[in-house]
Amino acid sequence: MLAIGPYHHGKEQLLAFEEHKTRYLRKLLERTRIPLSDYVMAMRALEERARKCYGGSISLNRDEFVQMMLLDGCFIVEVIRMFRLKHLRGDDDPNFKLGWMLPSIARDMILLENQLPFFVIWKLFIMTDMPSDASNENFLVMILRFFNGILPGKGCRRDIVYQVDVYPINEIKHLVHLIHENWLPSPAGIEAYRNNATNKSYWSFIGSATEIRQAGIRFRKVEVLKDDSLFDIKFENGVMKMPSLEIGDATETVLQNFIAYEQCSQGLNLKHVIDYVEFLNCLINSSKDAELLRRRGIIENLLGDDEVIATLLNKLCDGVVLGEKFYYREVFNKVILHCSRRRNKWMAKLRHNYFNTPWAIISVLAALFLLLLTLQQALFAILSYYQQAQSH
Repeated sequence: MLAIGPYHHGKEQLLAFEEHKTRYLRKLLERTRIPLSDYVMAMRALEERARKCYGGSISLNRDEFVQMMLLDGCFIVEVIRMFRLKHLRGDDDPNFKLGWMLPSIARDMILLENQLPFFVIWKLFIMTDMPSDASNENFLVMILRFFNGILPGKGCRRDIVYQVDVYPINEIKHLVHLIHENWLPSPAGIEAYRNNATNKSYWSFIGSATEIRQAGIRFRKVEVLKDDSLFDIKFENGVMKMPSLEIGDATETVLQNFIAYEQCSQGLNLKHVIDYVEFLNCLINSSKDAELLRRRGIIENLLGDDEVIATLLNKLCDGVVLGEKFYYREVFNKVILHCSRRRNKWMAKLRHNYFNTPWAIISVLAALFLLLLTLQQALFAILSYYQQAQSH
């Protein structure tokens, strides 16, 4: 629907959206009263530096590239700004009037091939900043809030959102980079990961949800609190504690792009999105696994069919190479140790066969009660026999 940057610029199927960019630029010029020539000069000064950020050959000449930077950059700044500052929106703006438009725009803006260098976006934001507006807030906070609506789970941790204003602007490569750097596990999870990073102990993959359930492992949905995130999965006392994941139309695209970013980024220590999706891929191999997690509230399936979830995860992990440091290694090791104990399997079978329904529990208790009565009668009979024998 939306082309940002040079790779999809000018494609016929995406031209319809260009009028929205032109409209936003026109409104921006009216509001700021800065001449168009000033914006063009600012973009022209960044053109050579920005062009070097893209791999491969770019067919756009200098004027076309500058025009693309200006239209795309102003649209990004304005749509994010309008998302937070409602009084800037037009009454008939379809991007905010139609409920499906904004999530679709955010989804396309997060595509890895749809990126502008962040220094271009930042320059346009600075030029169009409105410090006199009391409702204005830090631009980085605006960005994270804008994309939180399409990020799986509840998006970036709330404590991160309000601390992002201290993030070094000159270190941000593009929007995907900024979001990835702030869509993180909890501080406790990251600290545990770093402490275990030097541990070279062996680990292996776990079985699916239905398989490990046979060893007595239970699944429990946990609420995401202020400092927690989607990535915080714990295994304690035979219980897998997982935050809920809503899987909808945009989920595959979002996860796919962050997986691609982690795969092609060198020197990235924490590849938590890849590791999280691989964790889910281990748990969900079939519709039965997806159904189990859905019934526990861990998966919220908006796509309808449980089989679709298994297929989606398998597709996301196809061709993905895990790094040397796996974020969920300790969880996997604990699960495997639990499953290796015979007592856990025996207890799980006992619960499954005899305590899986209230009627089964009542039947077992009734049987035990009858057994105790029988033993009691036998005991009285034996005592009576000995008493009679002694009396003779």
